[in-house]
Formats: sequence, C-alpha cells, structure tokens
Amino acid sequence: MNHAISRRTAIATLGALGVAGAGTVLAQGSATRPVTVRLGYQKSSTLIAVLKVQGTLEKQLAPLNAMLSWHEFTSGLPLLEALNLDNLDISADVADTVPVFAQAAGADLTFVAQEAPSPAAQAIVVREDSSIRSVADLKGKKIGFAKAAGVHYLLIAALDKAGLSFKDIEPAYLTPADGRAAFEKGAIDAWVVWDPFLSAAQRQPGQSKVRVLADGTGIASYQRYYLAGSKFAKARPDVLRVVYAQLEKTGQWVKQNPKEAAVLLAPVWGLDAATIEQVNSRRSYAVRPVVAEGLAEQQRIANAFFAEKLLPRKIDALNVALFKPGA
Repeated sequence: MNHAISRRTAIATLGALGVAGAGTVLAQGSATRPVTVRLGYQKSSTLIAVLKVQGTLEKQLAPLNAMLSWHEFTSGLPLLEALNLDNLDISADVADTVPVFAQAAGADLTFVAQEAPSPAAQAIVVREDSSIRSVADLKGKKIGFAKAAGVHYLLIAALDKAGLSFKDIEPAYLTPADGRAAFEKGAIDAWVVWDPFLSAAQRQPGQSKVRVLADGTGIASYQRYYLAGSKFAKARPDVLRVVYAQLEKTGQWVKQNPKEAAVLLAPVWGLDAATIEQVNSRRSYAVRPVVAEGLAEQQRIANAFFAEKLLPRKIDALNVALFKPGA
C-alpha cells in the first residue's frame, strides 16, 4: 500500500470542505490596502478558538485594514494543503508531523510560531478490558489514528521503542470522530488520539472505558506549529506580528485562568468545563518563535516517516522559512 500523501485526495478534501479558492491579492507595501485574511483552524486549535470567541483578532487587525474569514478543518493535513494552494493565508496550530508531510509535497510555507512541548496531550489507548498490556502487544493489531497527525509519529516512535515497526501493525486512518466510533464498537484494537478528543474519551461516558497504553512522554514531545503561506508572510508581516502577539498573550491567559478558559471553551467544544481543564493542563500553550535549533525533532520525524516509506522523499527540516516576530 502506498501510504504517501495523495495530493489529489487532499485537494478533493478541500473541495468537500468548501474552502474558497480565490487568492488574496497582495503586494509589498500594501499594509494599508484592505485585505481579507483567511485563517484555517481545527477543533483542537485552543488559542485560536479563544481569540475567535472573544473577537480579539478582529479588533487588533482592524487598524491594519484587515478582516478575518474563518475556515474549520477536521485535520491538519488538508489545512496545510489549503495553505499551499493559496486557499488560506494563515494556519492555526497543527501537530509537528504535518509540516513534514507538507514540506515533502513541496509546499512553500513559513513557520510563524511554535507551542512548547506537550507530550502528555496525545496517547495510545485501549479499552480497559483489553488483553493488550504493552506497546509490544500491538503486533498484528488494528490501530486507528489520523494520518499525518502528531499521533502518527507517536505510534511509529512507540513501536520502534518496543522493537516493532509500522509494518507490524494494521493501520486504520480515521478522523478523531470516526476513531472514537470505531473504538467504541471494537472495530479497532487500539486508538491513538490527541486532546481534546483524548480527554473526552477518558472522561465522558461511553461503551468502553479507556486505558492509556503510552503517551508521548520520553517518545514524542508534540510541539504544535502555526504557519502562513510564504507569499502572504512576505507581503503582510504586520498581520503576522499582530497574530503572534495575540497568540502569545492568549496562551499565557489560558494557563493563568484555567477555570475561566474552560467555561469559555465549553460551548465551542461541546465538552464540560472539567474535561476542558484536563485538556488545558496537558498543553503548554507557551507560544515562542521558531528557530532553527528548535527543529531537531522535525528532522527525526521526517527520517522516521521516510524510513517507513510514508514520505515520497527525504527532506531537510531546516530548509524552511522562519518568521521573526520581533523584526
């Protein structure tokens, strides 16, 4: 089976999501020209969700004559594909694995910001009554997870640590919602998922109780990245500076006000506040600039995917554009 990204599939996914294809017309020195900034995000994009509810970004971008349009995606891969196809300008946080796939596909993207590691915010889980007691027991088992997500690398790294390879398991590429359904029905033996879906499965009543087999601690640090199309990054660094500053500020607010943040996010995520507090306790939300020295794990991720023939070619993780928020 060819596990590498299908560009045709990704584009078809975008069409199904109804993302507008009209590119934003920008030019150097156009900072005062009216512009609509197309921002893509996922349900797990916590800081962007807070900013969206509060209307903060719209207020901060108004003096730059910039308006926001919001586009929700079910996973990070089609989100970055939309960014590369100039159907979006900015991407909310995606797992550290997703830019690796995008880079291998030739995407021209700029790294805007990075969230510090949150290894416990993703895990391999089994049903409480499962006979699977260790990662080594996953040999020959059917495992559900989202392709190219952070959990994809977590699974590869955990298998490697246990002396197994990706070929030793049966992968089932599933969105978090489909993965939860398959897990509940017993259609998969294990499920690899990230927060808030992980905490929801652990805390919300379901047919099966969840037992964590392994999280990312000591295996996969799980750093999330914010990106922009390089064309947009070069044309509107003023917009990116505002976005960066608000992400940094919001990350600090969420950690300093866990109960208030949970109440705010509850109706957005459709989860109870206690579950959201658990989610937010596992995420660092420490927004920082992306520097070359901080991309070492990106190379390890890329090498692991290439070794398993999941990437079409080798990549240099350092061969990317980095936004400097203080410039």
